[in-house]
Amino acid sequence: MCGIALIVSGIRITSSSLTSSPPVTENLSFSVEDVKAALRRRGPDSLGVKKVSLQRSVLGRNHISSSFIAADDEAHEFCSQENDNNGECTAQLHFIGATLQLRGTNPLVQPLVDASGNVLVYNGEIFGGLDLASDRNDAEFLMQALGRCCSCGYCATAQCAKSGKSTVPDVLSTIKGPWAIIYWQDSSRTLWFGRDAFGRRSLLVHWPTQDDSTFLLSSVSPIFPTEQTSDYETHNGISCSSYWEELPCGIYSLDVDASKSNGLMAGEIKLHEYTNSMLKELIKWERISIEPKSEDLKTYTCSTQSTIPMPAHVLLNALHESVLRRTSMYTIYQAAISGIKEEVVPVAILFSGGLDSMILAALLDQCLDPTYHIDLLNVSFDGQFAPDRISAKSGLKELKRVAPSRRWRLVEIDSELSDLVFETSHVMSLINPANTYMDLNIGIALWLAAGGNGWVSDANIDDNDDENPARVKYKSSARILLVGSGADEQCAGYGRHRTSYRRGRFPFLDEDVIRVLLNFPLWEIANLDQPSGIGDKRILREVAALLGLNEAAILPKRAIQFGSRIARESNRMNFGSNRAANQASAGSVRFDKRSNYS
Repeated sequence: MCGIALIVSGIRITSSSLTSSPPVTENLSFSVEDVKAALRRRGPDSLGVKKVSLQRSVLGRNHISSSFIAADDEAHEFCSQENDNNGECTAQLHFIGATLQLRGTNPLVQPLVDASGNVLVYNGEIFGGLDLASDRNDAEFLMQALGRCCSCGYCATAQCAKSGKSTVPDVLSTIKGPWAIIYWQDSSRTLWFGRDAFGRRSLLVHWPTQDDSTFLLSSVSPIFPTEQTSDYETHNGISCSSYWEELPCGIYSLDVDASKSNGLMAGEIKLHEYTNSMLKELIKWERISIEPKSEDLKTYTCSTQSTIPMPAHVLLNALHESVLRRTSMYTIYQAAISGIKEEVVPVAILFSGGLDSMILAALLDQCLDPTYHIDLLNVSFDGQFAPDRISAKSGLKELKRVAPSRRWRLVEIDSELSDLVFETSHVMSLINPANTYMDLNIGIALWLAAGGNGWVSDANIDDNDDENPARVKYKSSARILLVGSGADEQCAGYGRHRTSYRRGRFPFLDEDVIRVLLNFPLWEIANLDQPSGIGDKRILREVAALLGLNEAAILPKRAIQFGSRIARESNRMNFGSNRAANQASAGSVRFDKRSNYS
């Protein structure tokens, strides 16, 4: 897992369901090297390219043969449809895979190619649904499963059903966990691509246009060259972010054919339904608003565990299993231990000291081998005075109380916006097509935190209780980062839910946890008639109490851009003051390359 991409040229692509996009000039384009550079910045262990060349077979103009070669050994020029004489290639598909390996015992380089000529790039994790052993690699296992699928096209024929073969959508719908995929099924000349139903892995798309027939997929946007950006905006009057859009969640296919277009390569993109019944149930779930009885709306208090309602116990078990699946199935880091296990940090947490990250930390302590350290990554744009830094230090003390034998390490990541010119440009490309100051502020804070490059205090090392210990430079080596994304949306943690929660706003993230939460009445999740810090995220506050986190259980919600103080610094830099930024509704204002950031 890390990032995947595809560049397709020489195929006339059509679809009745394609999202409309503005015309794009030929001058705005990305090469294989541009995409490789973008994926390389994500810090993979390995990066590879495979090129599939499609040709007319000697059997006739309506037959297609294909061959794959390592694109790194070839020139990267694209073939055009006109170059189809004498069996020359008429289309090319460049598959690019960047891998940060977390599972499996042997090094792996994507794209994967099997003996049948199928090609796979996969950015995801398989936590369930498919019978994957803990020492197997996700991508290798999935390649084998997809290789056994029927090759009859979009749906299983009677012959495939009789032989027990699954379809590609069948296999992908079974996966529990986040994923984005690009897969070439050579026997059917079909390109498959898509994302999991909850959009937990990014996949951007550039649909072909009248001016630009190239079809691109990528986990992340390359940085637009300045000269291309200027020309594009001058001629079109719109932002370059319009070049990309987030691929809507789903499973897509492109069947490449030469028989319907006078022998030229052509294909139609089709969207397929997920076939897993549980998944379809979660996607289509509609919460019926039923007014609770007065006895159902009990005010939450940090009471004894025996008085906490049963739904919190059920959710705690589901969350425990979710964390366990995400931290206990990885074997790649085991080989690096070499007898010094106490110094290995396989997992870190994006840590604010708030309710969500405290619950994750306490659950991780229960799931992870007790000899491992756990890094708590905290980012601040106001040194020791940012609200998230203050709550993180308080949270560390509470974690040491409930889990005294664990070696906790608070990593203090301090930064200033004025020092982040290059980093900001990089994050702008990472979050594309998101383009508001709020998106950018959140993206920068998350990117810095995920880097794990900060300071740790001597108190973390020597376990003394000095309030202002000396700090030493430190960079976390954790390859797994746990983030509490989705807790606020599912448990009504944001202030806006106080006016909208009756409309049933309920995004999804983790399959089993989502199912548990959806089975509870809304009033078991939150009671938004109660004050902030009590009724919002009620069920998570009860889970925190079950874990012994009584102080964290009463903390109000605070978003990372405010808790880290990056929003305040951004407002001052780009609008002059917080007041001016509020008057301008700064969070929804779009940034551009002329922003004070860069």
